[in-house]
Amino acid sequence: MKVQLAEDVRRAVVRGAPVVALESTIIAHGMPYPQNLDMAREVEDVVRKNGAIPATIAIIDGVLRAGLADGELEHFAKTGTTIPKVSTRDIPYIVARKVTGATTVASTMRLAAMAGIAVFATGGIGGAHREADTTFDISNDLHEFAISNVAVVTAGAKAILDLPLTLEILETNGVPVVGFATDEFPAFYSRASGIPVPMRLDTAAEVAAMMKAKWNLGLKGGIVVANPIPGADEIPSAEITPHITRALAEAKDQGIAGKNVTPFLLKRITEITAGRSLTANIALVMNNARVATEIAVAYAKG
Repeated sequence: MKVQLAEDVRRAVVRGAPVVALESTIIAHGMPYPQNLDMAREVEDVVRKNGAIPATIAIIDGVLRAGLADGELEHFAKTGTTIPKVSTRDIPYIVARKVTGATTVASTMRLAAMAGIAVFATGGIGGAHREADTTFDISNDLHEFAISNVAVVTAGAKAILDLPLTLEILETNGVPVVGFATDEFPAFYSRASGIPVPMRLDTAAEVAAMMKAKWNLGLKGGIVVANPIPGADEIPSAEITPHITRALAEAKDQGIAGKNVTPFLLKRITEITAGRSLTANIALVMNNARVATEIAVAYAKG
């Protein structure tokens, strides 16, 4: 089965023009309505205005899709969490049942690679949850980075995670983690985590050159492009950490586990911060889309 491409995405892929993949779980599960719809539309506009074609990826009625119509974006935004969250393992189940699913970072990477799209902009990647050394709660995103040839522009891993362990797993999987104009791994809402990145690149052209070098060498797998949230929009680590700790404790007390943890925590932190974390989340997504588009344009130049 192939990925069905929207016409503008198909033309761009055939010509080797720049395309930026976008995920659908961030719409259905990552933000409340109507902010999620505004974000989905705005992030596509950011990609277009900076010279690339946006390709929001999802599964609709069992069909793998890259590039959604505005009405389809609106459906994902309004229907929200009743749409199943689909990681790579879930794709055949959703396809066989011919239902609609919102793709995570992992499944968006896989479908983007299948569609011939090399750059993907998201908010934050998944990773190892806190206490993963006993719960083994580790996102499939980290495994997918070892498989799919896609550069993912992200504001680091979500701050609710165990960031050092997340980076250790990426290293074990042979995944390059590149700080984009930063020496520290960003912590989603915060620009700095105190954790150094193993390598740094300062321009989109440098990232594009690294992508080509990696894949031309036959080194399979993705690249994490760690792009900090703009300074004007960040919530410093010292300020956000107590809120994260509180939300984690509440999740544990309520017995929330597995793939339900991240949506619960993001929603709860939004409530605790009176919406400030949601504003930061939207800002970092837009910033990642801009940088991803610059990389896609540089990569398409050959």
